[in-house]
Amino acid sequence: MAKVIDYYMSHSSPWTYLGHERFVARAQAAGASVNLKPADYGQVFAVSGGLPLKQRPLQRQAYRMTELKRWREYLKQPLNLEPKFFPFDANPAALFSIAALPLGADVALRLSGAIMRGCWVEEKNMADADTLVATAYALDLNGADLLARSRLPETLATYARFNQEAIAAQVFGAPTYIYKGELFWGQDRLDFLERALES
Repeated sequence: MAKVIDYYMSHSSPWTYLGHERFVARAQAAGASVNLKPADYGQVFAVSGGLPLKQRPLQRQAYRMTELKRWREYLKQPLNLEPKFFPFDANPAALFSIAALPLGADVALRLSGAIMRGCWVEEKNMADADTLVATAYALDLNGADLLARSRLPETLATYARFNQEAIAAQVFGAPTYIYKGELFWGQDRLDFLERALES
């Protein structure tokens, strides 16, 4: 039976960024295909009790920063803890990545990784259309075409469907990986996902 992982994510999530390359590598090693499903976590939080970062208690905000420092050091992965353009509206990035899905899941995943690096490493405004286009061109993709496709009704409809699927699947945070109906929330659960793929 084919192995398929649904990947619910947000381009504005540092945790999605920290886990993205490792997740893709583990999925490939397991021979699993990935359904990239960017979601609007504003909608997800509205039904799951989540809060945007600035609305969380100060204790939670402080511990988030501690954990980001720990994971940055542990993974030896570049990460700006307080990037210049954060928070940013992740909807344009989500639609941009969805527009790349017809080019193949691997292309859309690679583009999503570059978008997240733009925010969390390169201090770029990834809500800006010109920046998204330039990011695509740097990957030898037609950025202008992707931007146009990101604004098509069918792309908007796909995004709305992903949001509803995330809510129906009881997704509440980013990233969430779903394999055989089982949720794995957070990049720190990749080991458990890997075990499930091997079993």
